[in-house]
Amino acid sequence: QVQLVETGGRLAQAGGSLSLSCAASGRIFSLYAMGWFRQAPGKEREFVATMDWSASITLYADSVKGRFTISRDNAKRTYLQMNSLKPEDTAVYYCAASSRNRGTSVGAQRYDYWGQGTQVTVSS
Repeated sequence: QVQLVETGGRLAQAGGSLSLSCAASGRIFSLYAMGWFRQAPGKEREFVATMDWSASITLYADSVKGRFTISRDNAKRTYLQMNSLKPEDTAVYYCAASSRNRGTSVGAQRYDYWGQGTQVTVSS
């Protein structure tokens, strides 16, 4: 099994920055693609960013492209750097990991492990 724990969510001002971290433990050698998703109140969970197993290919949702950056410094920790924050970025952010897919994955169903989420609130 794999456990994922997100940290870094908090209240931020519009135009500001936040850095989210996702720490993995357990059978981390089995992990391939990593992703970040978010869910705003009353809305469905949506894709934010993904990175392939080699950490060399990334994909972003159009709504965050150019503002957010996904990165990984080792098999244990993945990050989401969030710049130029907007009120519409307010959501619970979830880290996800896949043990089946090496490439980037946009669909939530392609991920096997999820964190508990961290709240990001952006005030105008």
